[in-house]
Amino acid sequence: MFEDVTSSALRVAVTGLSARQTAIASNIANVETPGYKARKVKFEEALQGAVSRGESPAGVSPSVLTSLEPTRLNGNNVNLDEETLQHIDTTMRYQLTLRAVDSKYGLLRDAIKGA
Repeated sequence: MFEDVTSSALRVAVTGLSARQTAIASNIANVETPGYKARKVKFEEALQGAVSRGESPAGVSPSVLTSLEPTRLNGNNVNLDEETLQHIDTTMRYQLTLRAVDSKYGLLRDAIKGA
């Protein structure tokens, strides 16, 4: 019942976006740490690929990668402007995904109540 493609895709999206928020927070916290390499989280392509192939997206998990962007003299490659924009984008996507989850389960709740 809760393993349909939509529910699985939403669950993967929430997990991936949450992982991205954690990586962004870590990047921002380490913006001045010498030698720190920014982390990037990827999951959208794998999620889209699974859905387009008709596979269950339940097996898709976020990948945390080290950024290959150029470093500053101290070896750090965190770009605060980029991280701030990514934070805003990720927060908006996360909120939208949670609204979709709420709507999906709201329909089930209404069906169970007989509304």
